[in-house]
Amino acid sequence: MDRVILHVDLDAFYASVEEREDLSLKGKPLVVCMFSARGGDSGAVATPNYEARRLGVRSGMSIKQAKKLAPDAVYLPARRGFYKEVSGKVMEILRGHADSFEQVSIDEAFLDVSESGNSDFIRGAEIAGQIKKDVVEA
Repeated sequence: MDRVILHVDLDAFYASVEEREDLSLKGKPLVVCMFSARGGDSGAVATPNYEARRLGVRSGMSIKQAKKLAPDAVYLPARRGFYKEVSGKVMEILRGHADSFEQVSIDEAFLDVSESGNSDFIRGAEIAGQIKKDVVEA
């Protein structure tokens, strides 16, 4: 029997969660940061949204460098506990669609839908579409 495995990656997860919580952030350059204890602009970019990425901001770069590239972006501190909570809810949705489930990070998982998808790629794509709908509506 052929296997149908879905890979789910919640793109720009931290920034997406922040945009979902505050709709006024949608469409604006947004940078979620891991600020260091030294304060100020000390720390690193955790996740930029796509608007900030278009300005050259990348995960892992210093906040200072990001602010040179995107001085008018919104800079927010990462809320890791909250992202973990949201991730748990999303992963529960994913588990409900999978015969077998493996979470590999806060925003990434593999789902075996071989039995649900009847080993058919088209049916697997339909399941992926339903998962996306369920996550957006949650």
